Amino acid sequence: MGTMKEFESTSTLFGSNAPFVEELYESYLADPKNVSAEWRSYFDELKGDAADVPHAAVVESFRELARNRRVAGAMVDETTMHKQVLVLRLISKYRTLGMFHADLDPLKRQEPPYIPDLDLRTYGFTESDLATPFDVGSFKAGPARMRLRDIIDALMDTYTRTFGAEYMYISDTATKRFVQERLEPIRSRPTYSAEERRHILERLTAAETLERYLHTKYVGQKRFSGEGGDSMIPMLDLLIQRAGAAGVQELVLGMAHRGRLNVLVNTLGKMPSDLFSEFEGKVPQDLPAGDVKYHQGFSSDISTPGGPVHVTLAFNPSHLEIVDPVVEGSVRARQHRRKDVRGDQVLPVLLHGDAAIAGQGVVQECLNMAQTRGYYTGGTIHIVINNQIGFTTSDPRDVRGTLYCTDVAKMVEAPILHVNGDDPEACLLATEIALDYRQRFHKDVFIDLVCFRRLGHNEADEPMITQPLMYKKINQHPGTRKLYAERLVAEGVITQEDADAMIATYRAAMDKGYHTNTTVLANYKPPFIVDWSPYKNRHWTDAADTTVPMPRLKELGARATTVPTDFKMHSRVEKMMADRRAMVQGKQPIDWGMGEILAYATLLDQNFGVRISGQDVGRGTFSHRHAVLHDQNREKWDSGIWIPLQHVKDGQADFEIIDSVLTENAVLGFEYGYTTSEPAQLVIWEAQFGDFANGAQVVIDQFISAGEVKWGRICDLVLFLPHGYEGQGPEHSSARPERYLQLCAQHNMQVAVPTTPAQIYHLLRRQMIRYFRKPLIVFTPKSLLRHKEAVSSLDELANGHFHNVIGETDRIDPKKVRRVIVCSGKVYYELAAYRREHKIDDVAILRLEQQYPFPHDDYKREIGKYPAAKEVVWCQEEPQNQGAWYRLNIYLRSDLDDRKTLYYAGRPVSASPAVGYAAKHAAEQKQLVEDAFAAKLRSGEMVIAR
Repeated sequence: MGTMKEFESTSTLFGSNAPFVEELYESYLADPKNVSAEWRSYFDELKGDAADVPHAAVVESFRELARNRRVAGAMVDETTMHKQVLVLRLISKYRTLGMFHADLDPLKRQEPPYIPDLDLRTYGFTESDLATPFDVGSFKAGPARMRLRDIIDALMDTYTRTFGAEYMYISDTATKRFVQERLEPIRSRPTYSAEERRHILERLTAAETLERYLHTKYVGQKRFSGEGGDSMIPMLDLLIQRAGAAGVQELVLGMAHRGRLNVLVNTLGKMPSDLFSEFEGKVPQDLPAGDVKYHQGFSSDISTPGGPVHVTLAFNPSHLEIVDPVVEGSVRARQHRRKDVRGDQVLPVLLHGDAAIAGQGVVQECLNMAQTRGYYTGGTIHIVINNQIGFTTSDPRDVRGTLYCTDVAKMVEAPILHVNGDDPEACLLATEIALDYRQRFHKDVFIDLVCFRRLGHNEADEPMITQPLMYKKINQHPGTRKLYAERLVAEGVITQEDADAMIATYRAAMDKGYHTNTTVLANYKPPFIVDWSPYKNRHWTDAADTTVPMPRLKELGARATTVPTDFKMHSRVEKMMADRRAMVQGKQPIDWGMGEILAYATLLDQNFGVRISGQDVGRGTFSHRHAVLHDQNREKWDSGIWIPLQHVKDGQADFEIIDSVLTENAVLGFEYGYTTSEPAQLVIWEAQFGDFANGAQVVIDQFISAGEVKWGRICDLVLFLPHGYEGQGPEHSSARPERYLQLCAQHNMQVAVPTTPAQIYHLLRRQMIRYFRKPLIVFTPKSLLRHKEAVSSLDELANGHFHNVIGETDRIDPKKVRRVIVCSGKVYYELAAYRREHKIDDVAILRLEQQYPFPHDDYKREIGKYPAAKEVVWCQEEPQNQGAWYRLNIYLRSDLDDRKTLYYAGRPVSASPAVGYAAKHAAEQKQLVEDAFAAKLRSGEMVIAR
């Protein structure tokens, strides 16, 4: 566009006006009927027989046109042409800036700002120009030529009433045209039948009356009322009905606590009598912990014109927006089960708060993932319940650094539809457009439902303390239902008696404990539903046969190492694959990477799907996995990939391996949601380094460790957390095992530290083959990936099993043993090396491979082999206040007989997980190994610095 500067002094057609001339030409290219006959004639001459011409040629033509002053018909007068361009500019400005003047706030707290670009005086128009007809270009609110007065009226009706649209930042013209074609012909004013409008009022009545009923029946009890945002209920009602008509068969909904009880009863059909029992504390206590009523999930089947739609409301903790990736993961699993690749059949819907969507970074993470291959769900409909306050914060100088709470949506060029919550019909129009946009483009779309919060943050809160001005206005507001009822009465759609009867009918239903949603189906069993009963009431000690016949194991190993003949691997990878083929043939011992690959191959062979995600998982952070191979002779960026595990056998289960975006929180939340919807698939999330999982601590604390005891949600997600002290500093050493062990209780999780390829092989297979479905935390090695002793035989894989405790493997006389060292992880190999180097034959070393649930029987059996031993030492690499010591020492000690004493060997207490100085690390590592064999042992009580 550098040549445009040349035209600034040439003609009014150029300079700042040039983009509008080009937009006119683009409208002509889309459809010649979009422009007037004069412009069409000129563009026809320019275009000739070609399908199109470069825009530079168009610009050059206009330059010559301006110089020679050769124009015809209505284009003769340069002043007229200048005004024509300004009209097109005005249309563009209304499309871009109209929402600033839109009537969106039910409280009308602020006057709209003055915007010069929306002022006719800025363009030099006079009263006489109002009657002049102009070409409207792609504006669809009337004929191709309209009087300026009519153009302005149409623009204001479309973009400045109770509906404001933001979409002009979208780079794709077809997407922008879609929004324009939905809004401009009807001027953002939908037409609903009398019956439909009565139904809207009935749903508004249900929304408001439930809140007021609960407010008087259960005075002061927390429920996080949705009153003030009542239009949400008819919006969800319409969304489900239209989604079903469009072919959607499942809808997964995520939302926070505000208005949740209303959605449970009025949208999903939860019986009010059940809700009342929760208020009264009479619910069955069939879960170990349970949760408050406004965190509960629910599912039901809703009748729609397209058939039943299974609607699920995800369980949610108080941590705002963290349910977003959980919903997306659940949707992905459901789509995978249905082979719904485009996302036509399963729809994610997220309800946000205005403060949360702007303040919580997980929203941005989810948007960044939305169109990636591993996390695509076909687009999400976002509805922001914008009550213009976050807890006690509503001052625009404090709430956020952007103008609108929805500005984050612009990062993915999602259209944003702002609507006034007091205009339910505008809200439903936004819902229709959002659904149609999602189903057509399969991208995210946002509705900003501008409303208010009738009560305080909760029902015991007094909002006037901090928001006196806002709540004076709210206290004077009659309510959305009343305003809409008055509108329908005034237009003759209903009588006042009809409106009053709706309230009475709903209250009567509440008194009986019934809901009034007639679309909820009873006793309907939807297709593709998962039967979770086989996974309930299982115990971690349940047996699992993880063996595989040797011939089949070798066959699968061969297939997992087969590469097309014309596929050029990197020389290092080529050698690795050759080594793996030798391992399968029994010529070399199995290393860690091959043990892992064989676990996946055998599970795939038994029709268990496998999904692995995380940063760099295809290759592996430490270049050990190489599950994804890259052709060194590839000529295109999106070709030349070979994944052997996708070719294990014909008709095999799916193998997905996804190099994730550089995000922990949302990706881990996504995988949690996936596993809670798909128990027959091994799902693994791998951290690049184990401590990077702390960026997803909310998911670990609220969902993975406690989701089952709170909500009954079964989950078998596997976390791979690389862990081990190799001198890489504070951030790349410890995976923080103490944090996971602290969360362990009631057999809620499994924590394992495997030290051989056979162990990881059987551990992963056990996770799927037995029906005990719990999260599995695996502290995976780094240096052991290539340790010459950390290997296994093929027979150990074919005929072995997972050992909770690995006993002594060297030839030591049990009768001579005076001390037993117990440890986990790679420190075992350092301890064994020290013992051999110093020719020590009276110390045995045990490996605790499963730290939780603690394997008491296995531990006691191994310890019992050494009756003369009076000293048992727990040795760990981590500092004393970290690692497993303080969580496990009670188990380690309680299983010893009275003659044995438990001691500690390891690093002293430390604020940091590890040191950053290489020399200091080496000294500490050497010392802790020596301490395990030292004559004088430490008791392990905390040493407090004074």
